[in-house]
Amino acid sequence: MRELAARASLWNRRRKFELFMETVRPRPETRVVDVGVGDTGFGTEPGVAVTHNFFEALYPWPERITAVSDVPLPKFARAFPSIRCVIASGTKLPFEDDEFDVAFSNAVIEHVGGRDEQRRFVEELCRVAPRVFLSTPNRWFPVETHTLVPFVHWLPRRAADRAMRALRRDNWDRVELLGKGEVLDLFPQEASTRVVESRITISVMAERLEAAAGV
Repeated sequence: MRELAARASLWNRRRKFELFMETVRPRPETRVVDVGVGDTGFGTEPGVAVTHNFFEALYPWPERITAVSDVPLPKFARAFPSIRCVIASGTKLPFEDDEFDVAFSNAVIEHVGGRDEQRRFVEELCRVAPRVFLSTPNRWFPVETHTLVPFVHWLPRRAADRAMRALRRDNWDRVELLGKGEVLDLFPQEASTRVVESRITISVMAERLEAAAGV
């Protein structure tokens, strides 16, 4: 089951990368901040690094990426020596307004806390870059992608928490899933948004209207 899920995850993340390249159309000079990278997936198993940090592994100009994490990144830094690493909270980024051209974040927003924290996370992405590409697991997919448990995440929160504890799914802690409407509600009303929703994932490309007008 876990091997099948890993294969599906790898395919899904490669598709998200393709979607990013198609919608953002970055150039060699495009400055990108990736908020929420991890320091796992650098063992000997083929494809694991691509699965966990697929964006950095596949992006053609890694030297233009700034990677942000709330934990130290020694393994990540060794795997991607040309990428600048910054330790910071995604809800309080240590960057100037519009310091980057694009902010990217994959499967992070569901881990930052409740709706207030998620809104601050999105506000920070929109502050440091005029364009934002964000993806998160679709709450309405029948299998919860972190725990691989079906349907339980559709229960009211307290009931879902009790069930996940009984199943010893510790990786359910602090996961706050979103549906399409809930994701869109986090973005400023003045932003132009494009949503690509699959059964598994919701991806949003957001752009400030003044930035879109200048393209």
